[in-house]
Amino acid sequence: MTLSPIDIGIVLAYLVGIFVLAQLVSREKGGHRKSAKDYFLASKSLPWWAIGASLIAANISAEQIIGMSGSGYAIGLAIASYEWMAALTLLIVGKFFLPIFLRNGIYTMPQFLEERYGTRIRTLMAVFWLGLYVFVNLTSILWLGSLAVAQVTGMNQMLALALLGIFALAYQLYGGLKAVALTDIVQVSLLVLGGLLVSALTLSKIGDGAGIVAGFSKLWQAHPEHFHMILSKDSPFYKDLPGLSVLIGGMWIMNVSYWGFNQYIIQRALAAKDIREAQKGVVFAAFLKLLMPVIVVLPGIAAVVLAKDLARPDQAYPTMMAILPSGILGLVFAALVAAIVASLASKINSVATIFTLDFYAKQRKNHDETKLVRVGRIAATVSLLLAILTARPLLGSFDQGFQYIQEYTGFFTPGIVVIFVLGLFWKRANEAGALAAAIGSFALSVVLKLAWPSLPFMDRVGLVFLLALALAIVVSLASKASGVNDRIKTGDVSYATSASFNIASVAVVAILCALYASFW
Repeated sequence: MTLSPIDIGIVLAYLVGIFVLAQLVSREKGGHRKSAKDYFLASKSLPWWAIGASLIAANISAEQIIGMSGSGYAIGLAIASYEWMAALTLLIVGKFFLPIFLRNGIYTMPQFLEERYGTRIRTLMAVFWLGLYVFVNLTSILWLGSLAVAQVTGMNQMLALALLGIFALAYQLYGGLKAVALTDIVQVSLLVLGGLLVSALTLSKIGDGAGIVAGFSKLWQAHPEHFHMILSKDSPFYKDLPGLSVLIGGMWIMNVSYWGFNQYIIQRALAAKDIREAQKGVVFAAFLKLLMPVIVVLPGIAAVVLAKDLARPDQAYPTMMAILPSGILGLVFAALVAAIVASLASKINSVATIFTLDFYAKQRKNHDETKLVRVGRIAATVSLLLAILTARPLLGSFDQGFQYIQEYTGFFTPGIVVIFVLGLFWKRANEAGALAAAIGSFALSVVLKLAWPSLPFMDRVGLVFLLALALAIVVSLASKASGVNDRIKTGDVSYATSASFNIASVAVVAILCALYASFW
């Protein structure tokens, strides 16, 4: 595959345009110097459309586009449960979690843990999240993104990896979250347009001139096994997506942890003007999540017909791009790069936020705001360099990058959900119980993986959640209550939502029911 001059021109125009736009939206009024609130929370002024678009831009990147297309090629539409169940999870986050976070002026997830439990759990989880973001999230985006760029352009993969990282760092380094969030509406628009074009053109090719609908019908008839949302036990991929567990089991734990308590996701909603704006933003994101499988899964399923003998599933999406005509290829490639750099920038900014506010600022009570911003920029740069250096050793041997990420994070997510859910809704929970859940989650996951290797990881996540929950409750009841350590106020929090939020929620649930009924 080669890029024509018009393709190259489109990609360069995108790169220049998004860089310039990021600098323009990051400008401060004359005489105003950026504070930590400006840099890490976009001055607490994000509108709903920026929140919703930025949630999706932070989420959809190489591990979704390349990784989920690869899983679509190998497994089929069942992998779309990660997207569709996320839509419902976002509604829960908007109605029940955000009101408490915003009422208490939370900036970071480790900050919430300290104000609810104490300093030890804050430090433990801040260290965990920094390691996860740098050595799992950043590395996976860089690796899978560079794999696609190298396949499209013929560029050396390590050079592509370094260029992607440096550009993502550069365009958001000055403006912080504001530069990321206020440009993400462009990034997401390009992502959706590019993804729909890939799906439309691949289906048209399968339809052999009869159109997109005919192509989809032909694909479904040729490979019906790729259009089941709930896999049976005789499926070779049952261990990845174990039947009803995607609806009533461990996938809920994975989604609640990711969308509710994940700094680089929730940070956008924490930067909202107010709770109503934040809730409108998550509803917007929920509708976009319903559309995502068309963009990130369907091309992989199409590749089963158009590219039958791929060496690795993660080659499916780049291979589908190879059939695109000049001009369209440039637009789709720009959309892919947009998804990669937007998600990279989001994670880099969140690493900087946690390091600066949860480590550096905690050690220096009389900190200067300008210095905090400078420290954040240094932390962002160091995190990216570490990710570039470790991407190949950590991810070079995995065929399905998306499944690698889920498997790894599944060791910790049960404990995270226990800690936050109890912290939000059960006042008797204390730091001893939270520490027991955090440590127990990892220990129990390791024990179960070694002792019961045939247990699907999603079922393991659900089982460990129940065990960690019981452990946290028992330890909390057996030890002293939080007392003055608990500074989170919930008594005056209102969970009432607007009529538009409620109507939109009903619509999302109705669409989900129709989708699962159609593709069960």
